[in-house]
Amino acid sequence: MNKIISHSLWLLAGIMALVQTACKKDRNGNGPVITHIRNYAASPNDTLLAAVEPGQWVVVCGHHLADALTVTFNGVPASIKSVMFSDTSAVVQLPAVIPFPTVSAEDLNSIRYVTPQGATTFSFSIVAPRPVITGISNENAHTGDSVYIYGSNFFFTEGVSFAGVPITQFAVAKEGTAIGFVLPSLSHSGRVVVTTKSGADTTVYNVNDLTTGMLCNFDDINSFSWGTNLESAGADFPGGNGTYAVLKNDILAGGDRTWWANGRSINTKDVQWVPKDSLQAALEGYALKFEINVPAAWNGTTIYVVRDSHDFMARYEPWQHSDGTTASYVTKGWRTVTIPFSSFRSNDGKGVSATDMTTLLTATGAGPVNIQTANFSAGPTATGLYAAVDNIRVVKIK
Repeated sequence: MNKIISHSLWLLAGIMALVQTACKKDRNGNGPVITHIRNYAASPNDTLLAAVEPGQWVVVCGHHLADALTVTFNGVPASIKSVMFSDTSAVVQLPAVIPFPTVSAEDLNSIRYVTPQGATTFSFSIVAPRPVITGISNENAHTGDSVYIYGSNFFFTEGVSFAGVPITQFAVAKEGTAIGFVLPSLSHSGRVVVTTKSGADTTVYNVNDLTTGMLCNFDDINSFSWGTNLESAGADFPGGNGTYAVLKNDILAGGDRTWWANGRSINTKDVQWVPKDSLQAALEGYALKFEINVPAAWNGTTIYVVRDSHDFMARYEPWQHSDGTTASYVTKGWRTVTIPFSSFRSNDGKGVSATDMTTLLTATGAGPVNIQTANFSAGPTATGLYAAVDNIRVVKIK
């Protein structure tokens, strides 16, 4: 009897094991399967891919891909709020930033896809793109100043040079969006170069350059006509280059646009923004630049630039965030401001961009530079404004 019971129990256990195995196979059979990755483009450009980069749109192809919960690339989640997926394909944008140096060996070159029915990991080459330089904190800094190069994909940086001088010690932000260093002594102007394992990028313009495209430096190139006060040795703005203009206003009432009031504008004589033979160039290839120093909290006052009239205006509002919130802004020293010509817009700087150079600058390419202040909001500004401006210039950026 005991042998019969024992045999029955073993048989029952075997049946239960088979049932459980069958259930597991059924669940796994409904889990996601990735077979290949395609380029997200219309035919015939929807080709099979052998590698992808951060920020790239791709089509993940396979089976049971509907209802994705998470999709990660090198362990970094992609946004799937607007993901377009079906049972056999999912359109996904890779995360814009993948911190390659900190990716674990387990996550490296992998796509992880999770649905309510299961998960799968697909081995695939995810490469760090070439570096891209988007700006310099201070293009005309002095020896010993802290300088930052801004951009993207500064992973595995192998070399940095500033005005032709190699930077031997530098630090890279973990997101790969900035490189910081202490500026060594410079003897001439030159470009900025960042070299990584994935490639290199070089600025079109020179740094440590107080000559090219200079319209007004308030010293030897001085087209200043009227407006605010000029200073050259104020204790609030150390580390400058000679004489500079000071913009200053208290809290402004809602809608206060009296830019001609004391301390609220910098107005030059007529200057040649670009040579006449450059008026056929692409608008986005040029920018107006200047250095600014804001030592105290600034929130609400708009600094804007116009050429003679208010048909096209470019706003400079670093206290304004993209989500509509604001926060007080200070520079902690001198900083370079870059305003692409494409940022000059109609309707108080909120409308459409100028269509070409002559629309913005007329057929002469000349006119005054007017840097003015206003409060475009209905309520009062959160703070006043106290800032120095120097080295107004136009530079080719592309």
